[in-house]
Amino acid sequence: MEDVSPTPETETLWDVVIIGGGPAGATAALYLARADLKTLVIDKGLTAGALGITSRIANYPGILEEISGAELLQRMRQQAQNFGAVFVQDKVQAVDLESDPKLIFANGGTYSARVVIIATGAMGRKHRIKGEEELLGHGVSYCATCDGAFFRDQEVAVAGNTDEAVEEALFLTRFARRVHFFCPTPTLKAPEHLVEELLAQPNVKLYLGASVTEIIGKEQVEAVRVSLRSEGAITVPVSGAFIYLQGNVPVTDFLNGQLPLTETGCLSVDSEFRTALPGVYAIGDVLCNHVKQAVVAAAEGAVAAMAVEKALRGRKQLAVDWSK
Repeated sequence: MEDVSPTPETETLWDVVIIGGGPAGATAALYLARADLKTLVIDKGLTAGALGITSRIANYPGILEEISGAELLQRMRQQAQNFGAVFVQDKVQAVDLESDPKLIFANGGTYSARVVIIATGAMGRKHRIKGEEELLGHGVSYCATCDGAFFRDQEVAVAGNTDEAVEEALFLTRFARRVHFFCPTPTLKAPEHLVEELLAQPNVKLYLGASVTEIIGKEQVEAVRVSLRSEGAITVPVSGAFIYLQGNVPVTDFLNGQLPLTETGCLSVDSEFRTALPGVYAIGDVLCNHVKQAVVAAAEGAVAAMAVEKALRGRKQLAVDWSK
């Protein structure tokens, strides 16, 4: 594993760290930054969530024209950044929500905060690929920046279609002899400039409409079995498989049981979006009672941000007029 050098983000004690940069997280960041609270958003990428992969939005208040989900989300993030919020592209692996300050362990380092807001959405996977769990740590990985150097001059597979998957594949091109990129959809969901950069790499082979159905190996990854829409099933010899696929269940694996979950795997909160742990809030699709609309997620982000600001400033009531 490569050494991770400290960055301004990891050396700072943040007032609030938001895990997830979708409409809920981005809106919370806007309100918190506007309240002069040091706010960091950790997000896997623009197209890692439900809004980012939506092709057309026509019912978001105040947006008259049709707009892609990624563009709408980029506008939200830019507005939050204009008020001082900081966004970093990173993947959270674990947290310590009972420490003071709270600690967030990610691929890029350890972040610390007085308050944490969980806004990770519901794109997690319930079902794994055959062989994925058995070979995890033996060629199966979810972090190219962590493990890519172990596959120098070898052939590897990447499965996914978001900017997170593309960014990780681009990192792997520094080490691997060949990167087989299996995109389960007819097109990549990543921003155009990333797709162009990926296609320009001489050691990348892109397979569109390709679903990895099995990871093969006894003690180490030896190959992947792939279903191609145009050609049927093929087997591709590789020594590493990097998985960045999405599902439809709340993303809570990084919590390691520190917060109770409902029977459907969601987090529970009160009217101010506080969880069972002090200083920990949750918003957006990670909640069971959440109506899955961008405008609803944004509203939850605003209410949670005002509740956080109230708690950190020691007030008894929510701030009413934030226009000044």
